[in-house]
Amino acid sequence: MNPKAPDTYVLAVDHGTSGIKNSIISMSGCVVDSAYYKTPVVHLPGGGAEQDPEEWWNGFLATSKELIGRGSVPPEKIAAVCVSSTFSSTVAVDSDGRHLMNSLTWMDSRGAGHIRKIMSGFPSITGYNIFRMLKWIPRTGGGPSLSGKDDIAHVLFIKNELPDIYKKTRAFLPSKDYFNLRLTGKIASSYDAIQLFWLTDTRDINNIRYDDKLISIVGIDPSKLPPLMNSIDVLGTILPDVAKEIGLPAGTKVVSGAADHQAALVGSGAVLDFQAHLYIGTSSWIQTIVPFKKTDAFHSIASLPAAIPGKYQSINEQDIAGGSLAFLVDFLFPKEIRELLDNPYKILDDNAALSPPGSNGLIFTPWLNGERTPVDDHLLRGGIHNISTSTKRNDIIRALFEGVAFNTRWSLGYVEKFAGRRLDPINMIGGGAKSPLWCRIFADVLNRNIRQMKDPIHANSRGAAFIAAIGLGYITVDEIPELVEMEKTYTPEPDNRKVYDTLYGEFLNIYKTHKGMYKRLNS
Repeated sequence: MNPKAPDTYVLAVDHGTSGIKNSIISMSGCVVDSAYYKTPVVHLPGGGAEQDPEEWWNGFLATSKELIGRGSVPPEKIAAVCVSSTFSSTVAVDSDGRHLMNSLTWMDSRGAGHIRKIMSGFPSITGYNIFRMLKWIPRTGGGPSLSGKDDIAHVLFIKNELPDIYKKTRAFLPSKDYFNLRLTGKIASSYDAIQLFWLTDTRDINNIRYDDKLISIVGIDPSKLPPLMNSIDVLGTILPDVAKEIGLPAGTKVVSGAADHQAALVGSGAVLDFQAHLYIGTSSWIQTIVPFKKTDAFHSIASLPAAIPGKYQSINEQDIAGGSLAFLVDFLFPKEIRELLDNPYKILDDNAALSPPGSNGLIFTPWLNGERTPVDDHLLRGGIHNISTSTKRNDIIRALFEGVAFNTRWSLGYVEKFAGRRLDPINMIGGGAKSPLWCRIFADVLNRNIRQMKDPIHANSRGAAFIAAIGLGYITVDEIPELVEMEKTYTPEPDNRKVYDTLYGEFLNIYKTHKGMYKRLNS
């Protein structure tokens, strides 16, 4: 490792659904200081879920000024800015770099009908026309999700339903690249962040490029797509007025950065072939590096470009994980009460621990926003099953923790089949990894050794810092597993596993027997 790394730093931006967490992190992954700014989501009829990009930028400025103003490190020691941001949140910008409307977030499904029009037709499998998918899968590794939550669905929604906005659009940008545009004045994206536009040929991991045939099929203007680069490439330097406002030296470099999944992978420490991590935040995912290109079209798993140049990663993302607890907090505690509570999530954690493994037979299905993997069905909904007059509040709370773990187990089985091996141990990161109870539940439900990583909520930020550090030559990828510290390992407890195996079988049965009802009620 470069000897300068310990006293050289990155302003690492972790932009998530619920807010922006800015951190100062050393090139070796040490978190020095952080600041947070909450950003709301606007839910609209018909599956809309939007955020105001100006609010994102205000959050970046506020947290950056706060951090740098604290003087934790001298500003001249901050060598770069690097952003990790939500995957599949799409921003339309004009020729002056101004956003033309709210961002359509990864939860926005209003483009589903336009995707289905392109991707469906006889003969079909799971809703996809076979011949149409044969054009996509060999090139991209997958194809547009029928749920309408991918970037390409957002673009088609704007083109077809907001034509004035489409006409004025100079470029459609992933959210990470909107930040980079505001930082540098340059329009660009990275190979990993552009993936869910489903318009890049990734057959040669070292020569990724847009595919003209796919662009023609979806019918969008190729000039509205940003040029591409590696995540570790230096995009440029920070604009003088931005540098002055937040207190950074002129000439501070801006590294391209990555989508949140890929940054989390780097920050989890699981960066080598077949090392795996589990992220539990608002959403959740299982992710691992694989040394091959492959696709499981039936369960939405594919080899996709990683933030690490020359590497593929496979991922199975699920829509709601920690978001279930946020829903419960909002449900249990009125706003005026929530504002008085120091940590409502700790209250949930403590109450859940009072219920036995298995929540006295209660099962929660966490499909509050539909599901994308291992089944792609935006009509699914959540539920609490087997409730009775003897059910206690603690049982309901614990069932939410366990239901997310059951859903993850469902996903893990297909990811391991895809990888061709058992993934064990699994590094756990994200806000959910702060809970020892949840780590224990995951170990028992998954029957895997769960490694609770240190500073798990900083995994995305740490990944952004490592991406900058690699790009600037301070560290190598192979050094990362030794740079990320572990808090504790949770091994499966056999007695708990017996209970969870039974409940997991019924969890799958709930999906099989209820999916038709959800379709009838929600279509």
